[in-house]
Formats: sequence, structure tokens, C-alpha cells
Amino acid sequence: MATANQRGQHAHERGTGAGPEASDLHVLASHLRRMNGEINRLVHGFAGSHGLHATDVQALAAILDSPEPMTPGRLREHLGLTSGAVTACVDRLERAGHVRRVRESADRRVVHLHYVPDARAAARTYFRPLAEAAASARSRFDENELAVVVRFLAAMNQELGLVRSDDG
Repeated sequence: MATANQRGQHAHERGTGAGPEASDLHVLASHLRRMNGEINRLVHGFAGSHGLHATDVQALAAILDSPEPMTPGRLREHLGLTSGAVTACVDRLERAGHVRRVRESADRRVVHLHYVPDARAAARTYFRPLAEAAASARSRFDENELAVVVRFLAAMNQELGLVRSDDG
């Protein structure tokens, strides 16, 4: 599997043809860092106001966004934590009333994590300004431009997932 540096070198070797100039890449990186910082500020605020850690909020997002019922094992893989750290995280989330553990009826060893509806409503209220900012920004782009943005974000997430895998 290629490292991030190797992938970057391969991209450089392919040439820059119609791609962005180096200064444009710096601007893009700067905007991504700033957006990440602003989102982190909101996440830390939510975590602090609910007696949670930022990692707990990442876990809540993973549970919410999962296309299938989340298990502690899948959550561990997603967050890159140890089994013990995930257990402590889920314990905090359960004590705070954000998630509940449900044993799979067919196989009692399988535990699914479910976001508690009242907690989901609280998170929705807290993060409403983020959703409104996204809607406002989205309104400045047409559907074709948004399709490119979504493709870019998906590609970034895929590349960052490979970087995480390279570290493990």
C-alpha cells in the first residue's frame, strides 16, 4: 500500500498540466485547515457541554452516519482505538444518555449501538448553526459545482483513510 508521501510523489510525477498551481494548493490546504478548526471548535463545545470527550462526539457521528447498525468492534476500527478505549467511550455515551446498547436477538453476543432519539434532537439543536452555515454556503453553488465538491470531499476522505491505514 502506498504511503501518503508516495502517492503525492506519484501525483507530482504525472505532471501538473491543467491542475492547480502550488499557490492554489496552499490556499486549499489553508481553507481545509480553517474549516477543520471551526468544526473542531463546535465539536469540543458540544463535548464539553455534555461531559464528553471529542472522541465521544466522533463516535456519535460514526453511529449516526453508519449505513448499518454500528457495533463496538466496527466503532473501534472506525475510530482507530483499542477495545478498552471504545468500551470506555460507549460507557460514557450511555451514561450521558446519548446511546444505548442493544443485543441482537438472533445472536446475543452481538451488540448494536443506537443513538437515543432525545440525544439526537439535542445534537441537532446544538449543531443547527453548522447546518445553516452549510446550507448558506451550498446555496452559492449550482448542482454541477456541488457534484464536484462532493467528489472532492469523497476523494479526500478516501485518501485520508489510506493515510490512517498506513499509520496502523
